[in-house]
Amino acid sequence: MIDIKVPTVGESISEVTLVKWLKKEGDYVNRDEVLCELESEKATFELNAEQAGILHIVAQEGATLNIGDLACSIDETAAKLAGAEAPAPAAAPKAEAPKKDDKPAAPAPAKEAPKSDVKATPVAQAIMTDKQVKPAEVKGTGSQGRIMKQDVLEAISHPGRKGGDTAFTREERREKMSNLRKTVSRRLVEAKNSTAMLTTFNEVDMTRIMDIRKQYKDNFKEQHGVNLGFMSFFTKACCTALQEWPAVNAYIDGDAIVYHDYCDISIAVSAPKGLVVPVIRNAESMSMADIENKVVELAKKARDNKLSPDEMAGGTFTITNGGVYGSLLSTPILNPPQSAILGMHKIQKRPVAIGDKVEVRPMMYLALSYDHRLIDGREAVTFLVRVKECIEDPQRMLFSI
Repeated sequence: MIDIKVPTVGESISEVTLVKWLKKEGDYVNRDEVLCELESEKATFELNAEQAGILHIVAQEGATLNIGDLACSIDETAAKLAGAEAPAPAAAPKAEAPKKDDKPAAPAPAKEAPKSDVKATPVAQAIMTDKQVKPAEVKGTGSQGRIMKQDVLEAISHPGRKGGDTAFTREERREKMSNLRKTVSRRLVEAKNSTAMLTTFNEVDMTRIMDIRKQYKDNFKEQHGVNLGFMSFFTKACCTALQEWPAVNAYIDGDAIVYHDYCDISIAVSAPKGLVVPVIRNAESMSMADIENKVVELAKKARDNKLSPDEMAGGTFTITNGGVYGSLLSTPILNPPQSAILGMHKIQKRPVAIGDKVEVRPMMYLALSYDHRLIDGREAVTFLVRVKECIEDPQRMLFSI
């Protein structure tokens, strides 16, 4: 008998939650086959069979397990059970070809739809006729489903209610908070309570970037196998600005300030079980195609709950894009211990003054939240202006002017 225990998944992680068993008690499992899903405070990962054999489950779904606890055991001495073969479906009888003398069979008469036998009192019927309410939209409470006057008045008062259905309930349900949601909650409160967070705003004209995407998107997709999105432009723009303003790329550690000579950009992604923030490491040295491929890879892993703790650890600056959900303006919360986060928003055409003329341009609001203990207002504002300049004039990112 081989014991399968909860493995070590990170230095700071001491417990996990058993989310779901993918195999049943007594199932024969092959070596390296996935047995169950475990969730830590940072990520969801899988537990694999170390040997082939019969599975014996110890820990139940929803249980909180410490690192090293026994999750299940495998009897590797058991022989593989021969699975019963499913019976072959009976062959449909072949239709005989009609003989020359045979007349074509008359088609079977179609069944008539059952008629509604719902009865209504004369007063109820009069109200339904006057208010043009269909009997199917009313739930009768009288004898044998007879529609009463009060039933019609109730249907008129609640037009969203379907016949026989309950439009409004007062039911409650209680679910255990996942480790990931607990971590998100704790970190957001920590960011609000332990930093002097402030937000500065600006707006950026997206015309140049959208023109570049339109001109090169087909060639870019053909050459690199990925779409040319906005995230690569903003990532490169932020890397340019971060290298000019090191304080925005630093964080406070006790009485010290930790500066970084590299840009590890965290990308906020909404996953099925909560917000996750995977990291693009050394983004300052990556090409646009490399960034786009990495964003697609991390986003897919997030949707499939396949991100590892290492892929979410660290990060020196965060970018979040609420615009994909339609957000026009928001105040992003810091991702501790980082000192700044950039919020992108929905692109919306608005009239803007261009020289002495008013033109309609695709505009986006940008928000930079920052820790005022480390980053002064001048640094924050000029950082955001630099990002704006790089987006509106992309050549600046090539020559750093």
